[in-house]
Amino acid sequence: MARGIARAVSFGGRATTGWCSYRRVTVAVCLGNLVAALLVLRSLTAPASFAPTAPNRVEVVQYTEEQIRSVEESIRIRREAEPVELVLAVKKLRKKFAQEEKRRREELPLVLKQKVSYDIVRRLHDLGDNGSLAEQREVVESWRVEKLKDIKVASTRNQSNLDLSRMLKRALEFNWYMLMEDIGLWIPEEVKHTVHDDKPENEPEEEEIVAGPPLSPQCNAELHTDYDGAAVRWGLTHHKESAADCCQACLDQAKNAKPGELKCNIWVYCPSEFGCFSPDKYEHKHQECWLKQADHPKLNFKDKYSEPYRDAHPNAPVVVPWMSGVTSA
Repeated sequence: MARGIARAVSFGGRATTGWCSYRRVTVAVCLGNLVAALLVLRSLTAPASFAPTAPNRVEVVQYTEEQIRSVEESIRIRREAEPVELVLAVKKLRKKFAQEEKRRREELPLVLKQKVSYDIVRRLHDLGDNGSLAEQREVVESWRVEKLKDIKVASTRNQSNLDLSRMLKRALEFNWYMLMEDIGLWIPEEVKHTVHDDKPENEPEEEEIVAGPPLSPQCNAELHTDYDGAAVRWGLTHHKESAADCCQACLDQAKNAKPGELKCNIWVYCPSEFGCFSPDKYEHKHQECWLKQADHPKLNFKDKYSEPYRDAHPNAPVVVPWMSGVTSA
């Protein structure tokens, strides 16, 4: 009997433990359902800022006839104030820039430019040193005309050569001056210097002061003068403190020249602090010193640039800024 009572107690303990676990699970599930219900209720009763916004409604504004007339008047005034001429000018500039860009794309190859340069230099060399500037221009122009005739007459099956011939033909006909500038060809115009002796009698001459030490008599310095000649020393990279130093550099070069080298007998100096004008594409600065050689020195410019020359070169000053001289042995 005691053994039966012990079994009953043991069975009762296990039942109590199982009943407690089931109760706990039931309570947990109920609590979860209660929390979910509270969250759903909160979302339904939340403020309008948390609710999805409805699409904006388009509001139709009603304008009065006076307001409509004011709008139409403002549109008319704005159209009348449009810079029509400026817009047309901008369109022309854009067209011009487009043509210039096209011209650049069709620019002659370097090999063809060199060939043109060699042909012209050969023609000028055949002319000799005694040829005048007018004769030099005539030789260059005759070469251009002959070259155009050769291009028109010649025919080739090679498409690449044909394209080059067409490019050269366009350059010789329409871009001749640009081509001359690209190959570095520049023939100065002859200066016809006329002396106007209208100064009152007995009036003293005004001496122009040149910075630096006095020049040697061998320099034969001439103010406002530019002599032509073959370059012995490139002035863009050859600067001297004064005209006297430039002349002395010419004398020293001639004295120390090796056999077969050109001996300097012309010096050209830029004494202006603002630089010196030249029609080439370079910017000539203060204290440039050019050393040149010529068996028969010729003047490029003297005293003043002529009016026709300044009309053709708007940037040219009235007075020649250079000073130079032909040295005496």
